[in-house]
Amino acid sequence: MNRDQKIFETYSLVIGVPAIVVLMYLGVTQMLDRNQRASAADTAEYQAVVTDQLRPYGRVYLPGEEASANEPVVTEAEQVDPVETMMSGPQVYNDACLLCHGAGVGGAPILGDTGQWAARLEQGNDALYRNAIEGYTGESGFMPAKGARMDLSDDEVRAAVDYMIGELSN
Repeated sequence: MNRDQKIFETYSLVIGVPAIVVLMYLGVTQMLDRNQRASAADTAEYQAVVTDQLRPYGRVYLPGEEASANEPVVTEAEQVDPVETMMSGPQVYNDACLLCHGAGVGGAPILGDTGQWAARLEQGNDALYRNAIEGYTGESGFMPAKGARMDLSDDEVRAAVDYMIGELSN
């Protein structure tokens, strides 16, 4: 046996055996795939999916034919009442009152200064509430209605007044 023939036989085995294995693998997978497709084609679910996918998207009407159009159903969304949130006295003070009552701007009595609040406290809480809500202009100073924050409710302004009065006793 010559050397070239021996190399040819060796390489044909090295290449031929894996090629035969790959061809057998492809044949088995094709056979299994065919069986699986055949069994899947028999199921009603598969038939329904195929029918739905093959269904025409629209419909063509010839002249003279009338298309029955379904009226769209429009329902109004349920209206939800907004949730009202009320700020506490300290929140209102920090948000609206601090600017004037923290530094005494416009004659505003400073928070915690009992001497500046004494004459106002003698008038009673109802007068303090009224002046804070409706505004006040007098010899002792100027107070815009609701501290110029018209978005505040009367109860929020009362809570801020109560907070400032409570800070006098602390």
